[in-house]
Amino acid sequence: MNLEAMTLERLKQGYRIKQFSVKEITTAYLDRIKRLDNKINAFIHLCEEEAVKEAKALDERIASGAEVGPLAGIPVAIKDNICTDGFKTTCASKMLGNFVPPYDATVVKQLKEAGAIVIGKTNMDEFAMGSSTENSAFKITRNPWNRDKVPGGSSGGSAAAVAAGFTPLAIGSDTGGSIRQPAAFCGVVGLKPTYGLVSRYGLIAFASSLDQIGPITKTVKDCAYSLEVITGKDPLDSTCYKGVVNRDYKEILEENIAGLKIGVPREFFQEGVDHEIQQAIKISIKKLEEMRVIVEEFSLPIMDIGLSTYRILSSAEASSNLARYDGIRYGYRSDNSADLEELIVNSRTEAFGKEVKRRIMLGTYVLSSSHYNNYYKKAAENRISIENMFKEALKKYDLIISPTTSQLPFNIGEKIAHSLEMHQSDIYTVFANITGIPAISIPCGFSQSRLPIGLQFMGSPFSEGKLLTVAHQLEERLTLQQQGLELEVREGCD
Repeated sequence: MNLEAMTLERLKQGYRIKQFSVKEITTAYLDRIKRLDNKINAFIHLCEEEAVKEAKALDERIASGAEVGPLAGIPVAIKDNICTDGFKTTCASKMLGNFVPPYDATVVKQLKEAGAIVIGKTNMDEFAMGSSTENSAFKITRNPWNRDKVPGGSSGGSAAAVAAGFTPLAIGSDTGGSIRQPAAFCGVVGLKPTYGLVSRYGLIAFASSLDQIGPITKTVKDCAYSLEVITGKDPLDSTCYKGVVNRDYKEILEENIAGLKIGVPREFFQEGVDHEIQQAIKISIKKLEEMRVIVEEFSLPIMDIGLSTYRILSSAEASSNLARYDGIRYGYRSDNSADLEELIVNSRTEAFGKEVKRRIMLGTYVLSSSHYNNYYKKAAENRISIENMFKEALKKYDLIISPTTSQLPFNIGEKIAHSLEMHQSDIYTVFANITGIPAISIPCGFSQSRLPIGLQFMGSPFSEGKLLTVAHQLEERLTLQQQGLELEVREGCD
């Protein structure tokens, strides 16, 4: 069974023709993880016993002719900052090293109701703060294409798990590119939905106005399948969209895209973008033009304020959100404290990693009374300016195209000590979070050293259908994703 090439679509077809059982598939994925994940470190822990139990029960339901959900028998890996009832949810942090939630996040509940089987929790940068998955308190995840390279972050474990053939579907969270950047680095598809389209209830917050849950898959069609399941109103999340959205994404993937207008911001292709990435994007643009899509260059002068705006806003919200971890109510508690103040200080000092401490300190600084106007207020104003510029651009263009990242996957250890260099990985992805618009990354080529290259589409709020349709048809024209992935994963892991 060629698990590393398996997609949701192939699995669903196999179940329909009784080519294999749910138990066989679930066991095969778990066996592959146990055999090979010591080379990748995609998972923090597995939900093996419960997954096999659920697979057996689903097989019995299918045999009895009972109705099953649209993702029946599909294994799914969940990023470890998304709550799972009865299973540890650690945020890859010593602070929550023993936390077992008493409930499922809404997205986990939706997946289970659709018949998906949770097989494990994936590694990540601690509290989702990082771009390489090197900031985990437990292990460093490696890129399946080249194990000396990072898989990106913070959802690096989820992206690596899909790329390595450990699961056909993984769920991540995206605060400044944390789904799309690792998807690009690992040669898979990653979608950050419109803010509020997917419930955040049960997602342990990093920056509440930026965080969004989304899927990581091998193909755009698989992304559409999974997005249909995890969208919808949620009374438990006050920021969840309450309007009506067309959720039949997979039904429109073959619609004619001729005549659509796609904008190319010239500022996104200036100095600093790897030459091989630029070439791959140019080839993709040519393919779009062959499909009679209108592609135009235009000016979007926001590159000089994007990262700084994101860094200030996200750090300020992180400082506020992580204040609850004080060693008193829950989480890690220091044993070396003489009084209450020392308990709080020691607990936070001992449990949080360097990157988390760095962002809490920055966030506290920009929110202080003496610096609020110069930093946080200015960043909030910049956010409005960025939103307005994107709103105007998306009145003229159906979608905006850009590289997902400016650089190829870098070596493990290369940038971990250089925080500002690390943040350059998010230079093109932060805008979708700042503005709340949807964005998708798909593989569009390979470097000469056989490292994946990602391309990003961004659209107006709730334009996921258009994003998926254009991305799907471009993916089919490029015909490169699975051909390269299967070979490299076998050589890299087996």
